[in-house]
Amino acid sequence: MGALPGRATGALCGVLAAAAAMGVAQLLAGISIPQSSPVLAVGSVVIGNTPLSVHNWAIATFGNNDKNALLTGVLVIIFIYAAVIGVLALRRLWVGMAGIGLFAVIGLAAALTRPNASPAYVLPTLGGAVVGAYALYRLVVTARAAAASRVPAALPPIVFGSGRAGGVAEGSDSELRAPDLPVASSGAELPGEVRPPDLPGGNVPPLRDFPRQPADRRAFLTTAGVVVVGAAASEFIGRQLATRRNVSAARAALKLPKPSVTAPPLPAGYSLPIPGISPFITPNGQFYRVDTALFLPQVDPSNWQLRIHGMVARPITITFDQLIRRPLIEDYVTLCCVSNPVGGPYIGNAKWLGASYAALIREAGPLRGADQLLCTSVDGFTSGTPISVVLDGRDSLIAVAMNGTALPVEHGFPARLVVPGLYGYVSACKWVTDIEVTTFDKAVAYWAQQGWSQQAPIKTESRIDVPANGQQVKAGRVAVAGVAWAQHKGIEAVEVRVDNGQWNKAELAAVPDLDTWRQWVWYWEDAPAGPHLIEARATDKTGYTQTGIQEPVAPNGATGYPMSQITVYT
Repeated sequence: MGALPGRATGALCGVLAAAAAMGVAQLLAGISIPQSSPVLAVGSVVIGNTPLSVHNWAIATFGNNDKNALLTGVLVIIFIYAAVIGVLALRRLWVGMAGIGLFAVIGLAAALTRPNASPAYVLPTLGGAVVGAYALYRLVVTARAAAASRVPAALPPIVFGSGRAGGVAEGSDSELRAPDLPVASSGAELPGEVRPPDLPGGNVPPLRDFPRQPADRRAFLTTAGVVVVGAAASEFIGRQLATRRNVSAARAALKLPKPSVTAPPLPAGYSLPIPGISPFITPNGQFYRVDTALFLPQVDPSNWQLRIHGMVARPITITFDQLIRRPLIEDYVTLCCVSNPVGGPYIGNAKWLGASYAALIREAGPLRGADQLLCTSVDGFTSGTPISVVLDGRDSLIAVAMNGTALPVEHGFPARLVVPGLYGYVSACKWVTDIEVTTFDKAVAYWAQQGWSQQAPIKTESRIDVPANGQQVKAGRVAVAGVAWAQHKGIEAVEVRVDNGQWNKAELAAVPDLDTWRQWVWYWEDAPAGPHLIEARATDKTGYTQTGIQEPVAPNGATGYPMSQITVYT
């Protein structure tokens, strides 16, 4: 076989081939269907099969960057795998090709099992695999040629110096000496061709006839450069094509009608003047985002439809224009993610605008025995909402606007569901396109399949915003403040205690209705110097008081008192 390049070169060959494969796959996905990208498909499979403990760890560790962390992890695994098959391909090319084939099979399986997958979903993976295989072949061939172009190891080294012209140096079987060369006097010419000494078994060709290593190395470097440039260009163009369907222009041009039912006016004293407390209305750019979409769906409202079917007397399909021509309701509603730990950030309050969810369901006419609304997003995510909750009179919405503007894409444009009082994973389906009226026995929604509870009303909770955990504050009067929530029940009281002492009643801000969080503050007079532990608890209008029992977020929401460990200094 001849000389082989080292493992580092083999790993480089594999990584470059993988980059070429993914670049071309992204290009083809951008041309056809962005969601058919094999990297996104594999990432979605990983999300769907992630254990609860790992999912919770990722949310707690990376927060809103959990998807970037996931994609980074997928890419790291891909490149490690590619480096291994590159090393193996240097010795047996067919092993490397088999490795690419195996990865293609995984990509195809992931793409074809995506929601609403069509035969076109296979094209990016197949095209990427073909290009990756060819790139690996060319890289391996040129790498081998570069390695083989070195002077063979069997050729003894040539040492220039005194010796017998045309023969082997005295006293050595392995060292060859070049003949003594004449020293040219002024104006004298040296022979035109200098030959190394004859070797046993035949003459050695002139030095100019030995394989030229620099040329073969240039061939490998040129091949590697072409692969790098091609992979980068394909990836860039593919991403540009994928975002050409960007709906920002359509969103900006959308003119929403005025609501038929306006939000209740904000009462005096709804916002406490405490620096650092969560504002009553969470700005769109600061509103938490937790979902399964690795690629934000770009749904043009002109193509959007919502289908309501299943156990109904009259199936309904409604367009976006028909939706916004319905009577629209405006209301303040606080949403919370079930992954929110005690005192965590995955909660926000906004003013929503949308059509009545209950009215549409009633028009469809649910049949006797139906108890679940299985809602499906354009990216395949499903949530299961109890029909009874949607129909009980609360302002459940098919929302089209958030805080006075059309929904941001990351929050479900053009339409999403908002149901007060339920954790988001069972109610707040973004980019919703399908609602099946069914039963909890017959259909299990996405996160319930992963072990989360099918029924998930939001628990009565509170959070300490100031002073923040670990903060140092000056002795004297200390404002302890935060927010509390019990959507569709309402907050009746908040209490605060220091160092396991007595509970002290906090002042409450005013609220427009029961479906929003509520600001609170307690003034700690004459706070002494030293370390202190502050805790809080909320009581809702049903009389239930937040429990101090510490429970994790799975399977239906965390419990416990929020705590802030601070230091008071003089």
